[in-house]
Formats: sequence, C-alpha cells, structure tokens
Amino acid sequence: MAKDIKTNAMRILDKAKISYRTHFYEYSDGKIDGISVAHKLHQNVDAVFKTLVTKGAGRDYYVFVLPVMKELNLKAAAKCVGEKSVEMIRVDEINKVTGYIRGGCSPIGMKKQYPTVLDDSCRKLDSILVSGGKIGTQVELSPSDLLTLIGATTGTIAVEPEKEKLFDY
Repeated sequence: MAKDIKTNAMRILDKAKISYRTHFYEYSDGKIDGISVAHKLHQNVDAVFKTLVTKGAGRDYYVFVLPVMKELNLKAAAKCVGEKSVEMIRVDEINKVTGYIRGGCSPIGMKKQYPTVLDDSCRKLDSILVSGGKIGTQVELSPSDLLTLIGATTGTIAVEPEKEKLFDY
C-alpha cells in the first residue's frame, strides 16, 4: 500500500487538526487480527486497540474499542451503554453498518457515529493505535484526542481471554 494514500479516517483527523502517526503493515499473509498486527508493527499489544461493533437488545448499534489481547465483557459493555444486553454483529453486517470491512474497521469515520466506549485502560497510555480505516493501516493518537473526536466515553469493558483462546491466531 502506498504510504501517501489517505483513508477517510486520516482525512477526518487532518480536518480536526489532530496529531497522529500512521503505521502500515503487510497483510498478504492473511494475518490481520490485532495481535498479529501489533507484532508486525513491533508495538506493545496493550497499546493496539480493536474496534468491535455490537447490537443492543433495543436494536441500536454500539461500538467498543479495547486492547487486542483482551475480550469484550458483554455484560459490562451493555451496562456502559444502558442496555439490557449487547451481542456482536455478524461479519456480513460490518460493512452495511459501519462502511468498513472486517480487519479495517476504525472507530473514526463510520457511516454513522454510534455510541462508542473505549476501555478505560486507554487512559494509562500516552497513545494508542486503532485501525486507520483500511486493512494494512493503523493510526496512532492520544486517547483523549480520540475520545473527544468521536464523542466516546470510557468504561471497564475488557477482560482477559480464556487461556486456550489466547494464542488462537
């Protein structure tokens, strides 16, 4: 991928005059999960965040952003957004709901700005990496800039994965 190409997420960051750094990685091997991406970019897995989209019991959509080494605690996530429950949307719904594809879903620049919650672990970091809106692209920015830009909140939404899932990539 040409490093001078701007994604929609990058254009939004530029327009908002938010400082960010781009990171590009090779994805022809098919390894686009967050842990693989963190390793390819030589980044701390605690600073690389994934974007997950859910649907609440009331049929509204919610976005959760958490470290790639963690899993979303659905009960805690639902509580953060005032829902009885939330469930992950199907992979075939991602593009229709967000405008992005699996592996390139960014919390910045979705078709609609859904209520978004970042795991509160982001507050301990100077910067985090999230998808730049295209497979092979990540953007690094301060958590506070991201929170302000997308009107997100924080909450305790991430849990340690079950041991057998930890290295399932």
